Amino acid sequence: MREAASRREPDAIAWPPTWPRVLDAEFGSPSAGEYRATPEDFQVAEVLDFVPEGEGEHLWLHIEKRDLTTAMAVRDLARLCEVSPRDVGYSGMKDRVAVTRQWLSVQLPGREAPTGLHDALAERGIRVLAEARHPRKLKRGVHRANRFRLRLTGAALEDPELEARWARLGEEGVANYFGPQRFGPDGRNLLRARSLLARGWRKRDDRDGMLLSAARSFLFNELLAERVHEGSWNRLLAGEVAILDGTASQFSVEAPDAELDGRAARLDLHPSGILWGVGESVAKEAALDLEHRLPDRYPALCAGLEHAEVRLARRSLRLRLGEPSLTRDENALWLAFSLPRGAFATAVLRELIAHPTL
Repeated sequence: MREAASRREPDAIAWPPTWPRVLDAEFGSPSAGEYRATPEDFQVAEVLDFVPEGEGEHLWLHIEKRDLTTAMAVRDLARLCEVSPRDVGYSGMKDRVAVTRQWLSVQLPGREAPTGLHDALAERGIRVLAEARHPRKLKRGVHRANRFRLRLTGAALEDPELEARWARLGEEGVANYFGPQRFGPDGRNLLRARSLLARGWRKRDDRDGMLLSAARSFLFNELLAERVHEGSWNRLLAGEVAILDGTASQFSVEAPDAELDGRAARLDLHPSGILWGVGESVAKEAALDLEHRLPDRYPALCAGLEHAEVRLARRSLRLRLGEPSLTRDENALWLAFSLPRGAFATAVLRELIAHPTL
């Protein structure tokens, strides 16, 4: 185990990062564009693989919210139902500057929802689309995917190769970077995480784990950037841990062969990268050598995460776009696609447009 983060100098982190785009090598840097001038320009719908059973002590609400974070909606629902926010469940966190659809649950054993709940939520910008009872609370991370519909404007729309870029992403996938929102404005969440891990993480300083997540996400993006630089982000290396597309299933690859390379080319499976934490990586050989560069470059972050007893995990280095489409109107371009939970639409957009937040 590496020496404790408190005995190390905090790692130097340059912000903003210069994580490489995949398509720049072929098409050059993208032109400037805008993607979120209004909430209506960024539409997200959460996709569940199941529906509420129709009875139980939890009331599930399918909502559409505008210009509100999920945390804001949770607090509003808890206040109106006179319960603790802990009694409100949700699967995924959604952006604020957007129009988003998702399910929330609220525990109301033996009682009905307050009279006028729908109208009161509507006054806060939350529209109830459907409701049903269910025996259990909605848990984090149970949705299968998110469906996006995004409006782009700006000089990038005049780029004659924009549609070729989009087609290439549909054919070859997208580098699965964590989006800038994970790190906070100007990377402040990451800088706070670096300071906290250097002196020793305590839950009371990071109750929801946001700072731990920022640190792990940064290290993953650094590893992915290295794989993009060397051209291996979308192919299997010796000792790779492959992840089956659309699932959490993983298996080790001692040496890629023609069959596995073909499945990777068809986006049936993807190489993976480490989410740093306690435990031994099952990667070997070339894939493990790349992972071992992280504690050499960021010893305080890696040791701090281990000291916080975060469990090692893995994440796909590549995303498949689900049902991608592109349409144009007079002044804008609309993209539609789905991504698995935990993936960021901004990872897609940064391959198509140049924007200060991407």
